[in-house]
Amino acid sequence: MTYAPYTGKSDKTPLRRTEREWRQEIITVCRLMWEKDYIAAGDGNVSVRLGDDRFLVTPSGFSKGFLKPEQLVIIDWDANVIGPLYGDNRNLRPSSEILLHLEVYRRRPDVVSVVHAHPPMAVALSIAGVSLAKCILPEVVATMGLIPTTRYATPSSIEGAEVIAGVIEHYDALILQRHGSVTVGDTPWDAYLKLEKVEHTAIITKTLAELNRLNPMPPEEVAKLVARREASGALPAAQAKDLCDSCNVCAFSHKKT
Repeated sequence: MTYAPYTGKSDKTPLRRTEREWRQEIITVCRLMWEKDYIAAGDGNVSVRLGDDRFLVTPSGFSKGFLKPEQLVIIDWDANVIGPLYGDNRNLRPSSEILLHLEVYRRRPDVVSVVHAHPPMAVALSIAGVSLAKCILPEVVATMGLIPTTRYATPSSIEGAEVIAGVIEHYDALILQRHGSVTVGDTPWDAYLKLEKVEHTAIITKTLAELNRLNPMPPEEVAKLVARREASGALPAAQAKDLCDSCNVCAFSHKKT
């Protein structure tokens, strides 16, 4: 699968940090993912867009909790390693999951970093058919809108990468059914914090389901948050429509588009 470079220019500059700084931040995020059990064994991936055709990514076959900065590899749009590797690191290769990251970058020129993890509760709920795309927590509605779940696709495949189509264009956090999460942001840290929010939401949702009290927010309260995001220009049209359809917000303050 060959990826064409993205068209258009982002208003965010991925070169505002040095490569060394990016490497260290990726290592920090990987360690936190491992410590918080968002990944196990060799699971998970983190990447950063270094430029129009260069990406810094975690290598295949390593526990992310024990990676070193020099073990990160630089690849191009075809997932070919293009950065120099020496000594014990000369045979390092990116994970096959990197196709997912490249698909994100192709569809989202504004994204600088991608974090893919396997948060246990979020994955479990996706298997159980319990959606996180509900208006339950105000802080999620105010920052993410909803947390949608894609259909299932074979991990590490072209289909597994393309399954995010139509979703990642509008959301910074999503669930891959039976597989994990994808969160994106301006930095690895930004994307990681969204991962924390995803799993936190999943834990609360599961607890409410067990209590048989999965009560959504009243539409009029959701409408206040929607109005605030619309006023700031931070609410994509697709998210507004989803909130309207899922939480009945349009009956109060949002005109359906």
